[in-house]
Amino acid sequence: MSSPDSRTRRQRWIIFAVLALMYILVYFYRVSLAVVAGDISRELNLTPQDLGTLSGILFYVYAAAQLPLGPLIDRLGSRLVISGCGVLTAIGGILFSQAQSFSTAMTARMLIGVGTASVLMATFTIFSHWFPKREFGRVSGFMVAVGNLGNFSATAPLALSVAAIGWRSSFLAIGMLQVLVTILVYGMVRDHPPCTAASEGSPSGSQPAGMLAAWGEIFGSRDFWFLGLISFFWYGNYLALQGLWGGPFLMDVLHLSRQSAGQMLMFTSLGFICGSMVTDTIARRVFHSHKRTLLGGQVLLLLLMSCFLGPAETLPRPLLAALFFAIGLAVSSGVMIYPIIRTMFRIEIVGTALTSLNFFVLMGAAFTQQAMGLIIGAHGRSTNGIPPQAFHTAFLFPITGLAVAIVLYACARDYWEKG
Repeated sequence: MSSPDSRTRRQRWIIFAVLALMYILVYFYRVSLAVVAGDISRELNLTPQDLGTLSGILFYVYAAAQLPLGPLIDRLGSRLVISGCGVLTAIGGILFSQAQSFSTAMTARMLIGVGTASVLMATFTIFSHWFPKREFGRVSGFMVAVGNLGNFSATAPLALSVAAIGWRSSFLAIGMLQVLVTILVYGMVRDHPPCTAASEGSPSGSQPAGMLAAWGEIFGSRDFWFLGLISFFWYGNYLALQGLWGGPFLMDVLHLSRQSAGQMLMFTSLGFICGSMVTDTIARRVFHSHKRTLLGGQVLLLLLMSCFLGPAETLPRPLLAALFFAIGLAVSSGVMIYPIIRTMFRIEIVGTALTSLNFFVLMGAAFTQQAMGLIIGAHGRSTNGIPPQAFHTAFLFPITGLAVAIVLYACARDYWEKG
């Protein structure tokens, strides 16, 4: 007969697996437009500005939803919040597959944005109760790595699916899968172990802090703002490349086919997956600091993204693939923001703290993609597509922002707990 501890360990990994399925779908929706951007633009008659807005709206809505979702997670529990939002995601995904106009596609992307907004932060809140604090960095990095299978599926596999059955049928299938996974979350996930509810600060234990008091504690921290700024440009750089403009860059400037562009973007996903699985180990065994690990990775990301100001166009195909893989590795250092925020604030407000930080993460993705769309659109199109100079100017925005954020975050305190 198994002990209560062994049953708890088994149950928490079952919960991990179910939530990972949900997060895989979240990542798919975030980055899937890069591969199908040309198809959707032609079918719905979209300009680059329209495409940037269509991609960015998911992240704007996602970001705006973070602030009210944090207190809801702390009060209602993650299971109910994720399940309810999963229904909205399914509706949005199915509607997107049937969209015949820009306005319908925008509505669908807004529903997806609200629906996916709670998943990762609510998942991390669950992990705060099911896993010891010393394991939080490892398990959160592992979740991001597994979630990036959605990123992976939105590259070459999606390109193959679109070639076989079209983008509408591909997105419809994902919408139906979303329904099934939402049912699994509601039926199998639990917010905290029954035997540790009181000691872990769950809703049945200590009284959560008031919403305004929690926000005051979080936003009153200078270090939180520095962490928010680097989070903004970390994810802004990543999604600018992987989520939208990497595909058009590869197809218009380097003249790759859709399938070849999807394969190239896949290397970034592979790099992110590999890096996310070892980043916490590097933090503990090499840098002995989540902050130094984050800074080192962001400096590397800054250098690599600078290649899109011109040098990337001169690289032979194998070196270009290595560049995309290395960018994924560097991007994976960004998962350090989650153990940092977990250590900065007490567990009673960890859901609010996580979603407040994630507001900056998603605003970075939204604003960067849309701003780059405006810059690229202002340059106009040539007979061969978008000119290289348009991409150079557009990528300069997130690259410069990341450089400033790195300098400022270097001044923040190092929140490090051994264990």
